[in-house]
Amino acid sequence: MSGLTDLNDILRSLKPKLCDDEFVFISRPGPSYGDGADLNPVGAFVESEGLTLIVSRKRADRASECYDGVFRMVTLEVHSSLQAVGLTAAVSQALSRNDISANVVAAFHHDHVFVPGSQANDAVRVLETLAAEQ
Repeated sequence: MSGLTDLNDILRSLKPKLCDDEFVFISRPGPSYGDGADLNPVGAFVESEGLTLIVSRKRADRASECYDGVFRMVTLEVHSSLQAVGLTAAVSQALSRNDISANVVAAFHHDHVFVPGSQANDAVRVLETLAAEQ
């Protein structure tokens, strides 16, 4: 299944779902996948500065990891194509208008938006409104 490509169809079908867990972004020097596997990351990305991991706050705290900011994950329960144009921009713009930062991670089936924990419920309402306006 390749996913939706029409932006209006995608936005109408967003269905934002808030994950119960809190997440943090941590960085480990040396880009090597597998590092931090014990933290069960939901996301990983190799950068020139090191390996970025997105992990649950509880696991990071148990491992005494350093992090800045606590986030909640909002999953957009629509299967958009990785080649769809405008989804990240539309979501980021809607959240930005409400002074909510958005860290968007595109995966194969869904996009996931990491928003400040204190604004998570507001972010879901903004995204539900965005979908309803289409």
